Amino acid sequence: MRTTATRGRPELYTSYRQEIALLNTRPKRVWVTAMVLVAVLMPFSLTDDVLQLLATGFVAAIGAIGLNIVTGYAGQVSLGHAFFLAIGAYTAAALSGDPDGRVIGFGVTSLPVWLLAAGAAAALAGVIVAPLAVRLRGLYLAIVTLALVFIGEHVFRDWTDLTGGPGVGRPAAVPTLFGQRLDVDGEFFTKSQKLYLLMLVLLVIFAVLARNLVRSRTGRAMAAVRDRDIAASVIGIDLTKYKLIAFAVSSFYAGVAGALLYVTIGFFDPGSFNLLMSVQYIAMILIGGVATISGSIMGAMFITLLPRITRELPAVLPFVSSDATGRISVFQVEAILYGLLIIGFLIFEPRGMYGIWIRIRNYWKSWPFSY
Repeated sequence: MRTTATRGRPELYTSYRQEIALLNTRPKRVWVTAMVLVAVLMPFSLTDDVLQLLATGFVAAIGAIGLNIVTGYAGQVSLGHAFFLAIGAYTAAALSGDPDGRVIGFGVTSLPVWLLAAGAAAALAGVIVAPLAVRLRGLYLAIVTLALVFIGEHVFRDWTDLTGGPGVGRPAAVPTLFGQRLDVDGEFFTKSQKLYLLMLVLLVIFAVLARNLVRSRTGRAMAAVRDRDIAASVIGIDLTKYKLIAFAVSSFYAGVAGALLYVTIGFFDPGSFNLLMSVQYIAMILIGGVATISGSIMGAMFITLLPRITRELPAVLPFVSSDATGRISVFQVEAILYGLLIIGFLIFEPRGMYGIWIRIRNYWKSWPFSY
């Protein structure tokens, strides 16, 4: 028998299956459809530099979703996200690189091949790290994952055959799909338009996969581990298994994001994957909303677009400079803003931007009787 929400009561369900459906109300279906349509039409009305920035934001959102899976849904605090991003980036770059170049390359430019390989390599690293999560928790686990960033910086700085070395770097992965290169201008679409649409499609795919994961039995088990791991163990949940799954899935998402992150720019070096990058991803999920897929996307887009605003500060504030000239630089302002935003959201709106949206939505749902 078909079950539907009661007319006039869109959140009154008659089955559990309907309640946990991906888009379980008509307003959700309408809003999601409208946003996707607007996103698809945007490349034809925006300049290439804006499209490149938005494409970078979509990639960052994939990485933020991965971090939210392990930290927000599974409750395992990770400060080493930049390390897994680096593994994905270098795996993809090495596979698609020129075999006769100055750095390691195998000439595999097919997007599905190097993208899945980058995710798999990062997931393998996550599986290796996962046993530590069983023995450690909270601050101790955070410190261990933070150490991965410094270890990665040292390894990638010295492994010049792979990375090209600091200050030199190497070309990013070359995306080729159905025999067509996506990082060059085409007959109908520019490079920025093609990359924008590619990153948008990939974000939708990975967001839907993550949403389905957290609605599944595995997702509910991870949430139980997050809320009270001892109680979860008592009721029969295998802590080792689900922490391992959380780290593996999170690292896979990070690897994919790392592989795509510099495709729009075309170049990166070992210094790109530092502590600040890990802080940026922590800021994304805290500002966007912990344990929400939508919040991950909101936070990633906000943090990605923030530098676009701070770059204009030197023209407005005389004590801010665009480079290191003794005054406060825009990069220092960005680091300060990350910290202030994290503190502000933790104090005033722990649910992040997603929580603000929920408040606004609930206000207008009950208007004019809101109080």
